[in-house]
Amino acid sequence: MINPESTSAPLYLIPCPIGDNSPLEVLPILVRKIVTETQYFIVENEKEARRFIKKLCPEKNQASLELYPLNKYTAPEEIESYLDPCKKGITMGLLSDAGCPGIADPGAIIIAKAHRQGIRVKPLVGPSSIVLAQMSSGLNGQNFAFNGYLPIEKNERKKLIKELEKRSKTLDQSQIFIETPYRNDQIFSDLIGSLHSETKLCVAYNLTLEDEFIKTAPIHEWKKTKLNFNKRPAIFILHKEI
Repeated sequence: MINPESTSAPLYLIPCPIGDNSPLEVLPILVRKIVTETQYFIVENEKEARRFIKKLCPEKNQASLELYPLNKYTAPEEIESYLDPCKKGITMGLLSDAGCPGIADPGAIIIAKAHRQGIRVKPLVGPSSIVLAQMSSGLNGQNFAFNGYLPIEKNERKKLIKELEKRSKTLDQSQIFIETPYRNDQIFSDLIGSLHSETKLCVAYNLTLEDEFIKTAPIHEWKKTKLNFNKRPAIFILHKEI
């Protein structure tokens, strides 16, 4: 049964910067207030979480923090008790390494658990590279889909690129995806080699940083462009018009 008057403490979804800039350049002051008042955090990476908290709240006592790891190495049975503090009336925060928890991030499993256990989920405003790229792409912001990572194997990747292009044309839907930064050059080469010359492609990397790059152009123009963005976090969006 859904109880809108739950007495448990909330789970705050705490965004982090998506680049190595000052947190308060991209985060509202409310995020600092919540982090200052919170001692219990579920985190993707303890080292990164401590680094973020120290930059945002340098006066906060690091020794007093209670951190619960949540990543690909965390066993399912480990997370069973993670939300116990909330059930006892203690506020918790959920942190991603970068961007917004639950978006291209393992935090979704904890958020789903909070809903099942009647714990209030409170998202805080912060940067998402996926949203920022879509905002600035000039592509269809009324109908778009996020596809996560493309396959590592080259032939499978090229096949999916063609499928996404077909889907984009059929549905008039922008197709968003990401890649591990050290494979940027490979995927860019596959995109310009596989997509139709008039298909539009947006490449956005180092969003919110001083050397931020965002460009949307048809494939035939990209073929004349040389990009060197290896190891820089990037978002790709393709759209083939009907």
